[in-house]
Amino acid sequence: MLIDDVTIKVIAGKGGKGAVAFDKTKMGQGPVGGNGGNGGSIYFKGVANLSALKQFRYQKEITAENGKNGMGKLKDGATGKDIILKIPIGTLIHNLSTGQKKEITRINNEILIAKGGQGGKGNHYFRSSIKTSPKHAQQGLLGESFNIRLELKLIADIGLIGLPNVGKSTLLNELTNASSRVSNYAFTTLEPHLGVFHDLILADIPGLIKGASVGKGLGIKFLRHIERTKILFHLISSESSNPKKDYKTVRDELKKHNPKILEKQEYIFLSKSDIISEKELKKKLKLFKNAFPLSIIDDKSMENVKKILNNVTK
Repeated sequence: MLIDDVTIKVIAGKGGKGAVAFDKTKMGQGPVGGNGGNGGSIYFKGVANLSALKQFRYQKEITAENGKNGMGKLKDGATGKDIILKIPIGTLIHNLSTGQKKEITRINNEILIAKGGQGGKGNHYFRSSIKTSPKHAQQGLLGESFNIRLELKLIADIGLIGLPNVGKSTLLNELTNASSRVSNYAFTTLEPHLGVFHDLILADIPGLIKGASVGKGLGIKFLRHIERTKILFHLISSESSNPKKDYKTVRDELKKHNPKILEKQEYIFLSKSDIISEKELKKKLKLFKNAFPLSIIDDKSMENVKKILNNVTK
């Protein structure tokens, strides 16, 4: 089950206490209390794994490590370990405590979400010509703490769309070495998958059926993820007895959900083109103004797909 909307609490680490200590060597009476270490901070980092929010299904509170207390002999306490939480690209970060909103848009992007508290100063820090033996030090400050809502709205350069079982997962795996589940039955892909082809992010959107815009099949849950893809690769199985009808079915559902989706640049591919005869393939290609044959075992057709993708990156 895809988790695409979850609320958590993040608590950065508290700063360590500064130390009160004095030099015990002969003729040495000066303050030597070290500073407390800063508390650990919490970051979000963008990844291609759309299932990354599953980690928060049961773990609703994330706490970073506190800074260690300062020690004598001018030894500062260790800084608390930071926590880097991996979340899918396209995730909106709603800070419910402050009202601010941020977004992870690229793989490996990092955003500081909760800063660790500063460590307290040891008594060595407070020495002066007037006060040569200060007997006080600072407490460490609390780390930031926020309630955060994470809302995934898939963002990708290329969205692979089409009816169930038309080869979207297979194409994604071939181009990007992703691990999208592939089998010969409807609704093979039960949640979106991402892959990276050079600098492009490709998204395998679960198969749509007639009525998806009103909740049938996998429903509108994934239609909204198509909204933020830049270009559509529309796959239609060459085995279909009526490719034009299949094409129209998907386009109608997109239009009902959001007509603006139809304005996106689109490439049409007749997938599994190696299964039918060349004569039948040509006949079906003519049904569309501009469509391409597609077979992962046909080097020529795969090179054509890669050529299109390479042009997109320029």
